[in-house]
Parts: sequence; structure tokens; C-alpha cells
Amino acid sequence: MDIYKIIEKPLVTEKGTDMLADGNWVMFRVHPAANKIEIREAVQKIFNVKVRHVNTQVVQGKRRRFGKAMGQLKTWKKAMVQLQEGEKIEIFEGV
Repeated sequence: MDIYKIIEKPLVTEKGTDMLADGNWVMFRVHPAANKIEIREAVQKIFNVKVRHVNTQVVQGKRRRFGKAMGQLKTWKKAMVQLQEGEKIEIFEGV
């Protein structure tokens, strides 16, 4: 799989900002078929950093109302990546 398709977008949330400050963790929305090894390699190559740990979580899609009908948003995958000491990614530093 192409490394630029594995990492879909960074997740900037309040919890993610706290995790960045406390333990140098950053969060990404990733392709649902990507595994931890592929995520680690993609982050290291794209952002030129060293990765210590990768945790993943499948987030179930929420139920939403579309007019009269009820629907459901798609299920997606989240990756929490811990960087080595002294490493940082510039897009998260401006938060």
C-alpha cells in the first residue's frame, strides 16, 4: 500500500493535544486496512521522525438522521503514535 494512502489526515483534538504535551503522542486517521507496522513505516518516511509505539483503535460510525431516515456514518481507524524523545512533527506544534 502507498504510504500516502495509509495516513489520511492528522487528528487535532483536545485529547490529542493533551497526549502530545504529556507523552509526545500524535494522532492520525489512517486507512482501515493498515496495520501497525505499515503505519510506523509511513509516519517515519513522511515526517522523518523515529517512532517508539503505535496504538490503533477502530472507531464505530455514529448513527445520524438524514431527514426522516436514520443512517450511519462509516467506521474508521485511528492511530496514536508515540515519537522518540526529542522528535516532533511541525503540523502539531502550532496547536
